[in-house]
Formats: sequence, structure tokens, C-alpha cells
Amino acid sequence: MEELLEILEDLHPEIDFETTENLITDGILDSLDIVTLVSEISENFDIAVSAKYITPANFNSAQAIYEMIETIQAEG
Repeated sequence: MEELLEILEDLHPEIDFETTENLITDGILDSLDIVTLVSEISENFDIAVSAKYITPANFNSAQAIYEMIETIQAEG
């Protein structure tokens, strides 16, 4: 989770990603952020984030993103 938080904080250092939810709903993360996140997650966690995982629910909080990563890793 720490590695993910570092990635998120690099994108938006002004946001407390440990407590902030509704990242998509509230417009904190936009489409460019998602593209960057998918790339960084793929590289740092050595996983492929397929299109089926790129949903607002999977990117609405750091916890949701981390759960998505764990799910992809478990499938691998």
C-alpha cells in the first residue's frame, strides 16, 4: 500500500489519499491521472491492468485501487 500511496502522492501531493474517498466522483482524479496510474501500477507492481478493471469504482479511493491490484495479482 505504501508504494501505491507514493504513486498517488506524486500525482497530487495536496491530497491525503489515506483518508480521501470519491477520487473519481469528486473529480480529484481525471482521465489523464487514470492513464498515468495504470502505467505506474503496471510498472511498479509488475501486473497488467486490463480494460475490465478500469472502472470508476476501482479508482475511487486508494483502498479500492489497492484491492484491484491484489485481485489482479491473485489472478496472475
